[in-house]
Amino acid sequence: MEKIFKEKLNPDLIYQVVYSQLFCRKQKTAHTKDRQEVRGGGKKPWRQKGTGRARHGSIRSPLWKGGGVTFGPRKEKNLKKRIPLKMKKKAVLMILSAKEKENLIVFTEKIKAEKTKEIYKIIKDLKSVLIVLANHDIKTVKAARNIPKTGIISAKDLNALDLLQYKYVLMEEQALKIIK
Repeated sequence: MEKIFKEKLNPDLIYQVVYSQLFCRKQKTAHTKDRQEVRGGGKKPWRQKGTGRARHGSIRSPLWKGGGVTFGPRKEKNLKKRIPLKMKKKAVLMILSAKEKENLIVFTEKIKAEKTKEIYKIIKDLKSVLIVLANHDIKTVKAARNIPKTGIISAKDLNALDLLQYKYVLMEEQALKIIK
């Protein structure tokens, strides 16, 4: 227990880890078609010489209406920002240490519920709470997922972003061994 809750706070490290998690969650949605992806334009619109008009090779040129877009947003952008595992673990321990100093972590023996009412009775005094389970119990997860401002996660999946999103942490005592 001392090993987990004695970490010194380093805001820069926590920022890096949370930023990388948020950055990896981004979805690549903006995408424009360039001249080779736009439908049509396979034939030269008119011959090269003798018409008195400018020479053109395709009606899907970016200069034309209905043509491709020049330098538009593409989906090929790489949105992965890799953070070493040791840094991620250290950030989680720092946040847990800070929450322990402020008495925002509540320990229980075992959290087992089959209905939302049972979970609600446990957490009714806590405004915003993250429930940390030692083992993934599907019935408890289903019972807790419908409560607003309540998150539920297993100890092996604990991360910095989820810890910072909720004010209180309700944790099983067995989860501490897994976190260690």
